[in-house]
Amino acid sequence: MNIINKMWSSLIVLILAALACLADVSHTEETMKHSASASRFASLRSRRMVGGILAPHVPWQAMVYIADSVLDGGYASGALISDRWVLTAGRNLFVNKSRADNQGKDPVIPKVYLGISRRAEANTSKEVAVEKVVLHPGFQNSSDWDNDLALIQLKEPVVMSDKVTPIPLPERGQDLADTVGGSGVIAGWGWGINLTPSALLKYLILPLANHSACKAEYQRIRFTPDVDDNMFCTGATKNEENVCFGDAGGALAVTDAETGDIYTAGILSYDKSCSRYKYGVYMKISSYLPWIHSVMRGDTEKSSALRSDAMSKMYSWQASSFRH
Repeated sequence: MNIINKMWSSLIVLILAALACLADVSHTEETMKHSASASRFASLRSRRMVGGILAPHVPWQAMVYIADSVLDGGYASGALISDRWVLTAGRNLFVNKSRADNQGKDPVIPKVYLGISRRAEANTSKEVAVEKVVLHPGFQNSSDWDNDLALIQLKEPVVMSDKVTPIPLPERGQDLADTVGGSGVIAGWGWGINLTPSALLKYLILPLANHSACKAEYQRIRFTPDVDDNMFCTGATKNEENVCFGDAGGALAVTDAETGDIYTAGILSYDKSCSRYKYGVYMKISSYLPWIHSVMRGDTEKSSALRSDAMSKMYSWQASSFRH
């Protein structure tokens, strides 16, 4: 009898944990009957990224960690984009992910792990110290997914190796329409059917989706992104595998069809498509390059004016010298 009671107690704890873990996404769906909640959530979890393929080593993959428990902030992905900077989704830096919870609050300084393919490898030997985090100034302006980007500066430059190498940002003129196969690759430690994150890094090759179709899909569903020109979408695989809870912050890596260059086209923001909705939604990096570069340069409010003033003086001095 004691054994049976323990089994029931364990089951109740798991169900309650699942419901609590998904508190920030429950408002994105129509009200469901309480008796069906646990099975519905488990179904969503089962169609996670980790239903995909075990990933080879992904040298730009970062783990952005607040806590083991999603109730305390959890952990997700990021992309190493230089020897001092990691790009991730801004929501990954808050314990609660919604705009209502985060307004007026400072982001959490996370732990960052590089060079890992297994969750168990997230230890002090793989941790890189964080100097600061910088949220996009328009983060969550009017919804949970507005300008959902953050830059994490590392205290020391990363030593490059076959395990740790940045992924480039897009160059001017590189366009999603010109990617090989019209698809991209994303890796992550998304949550699974057992209500726990994947122990192993896995990946999916996802097709780029029609922007208008994605926008129209989410316009009719409450509490989902208002897909604007600073975003783009991917669809599910032929086997209906998709990104899901815990995959946010991952880089969608694409290959330029003309040059063969690999770069990050986007950072996953809306990771709740799972098996319920068709599309994952990403922040389009090409739209945010001015902000990213200004942060990485260390610009201040005066930087632009100082540059303009210096250029103006050099041109005026040159003109003056010609007159003399």
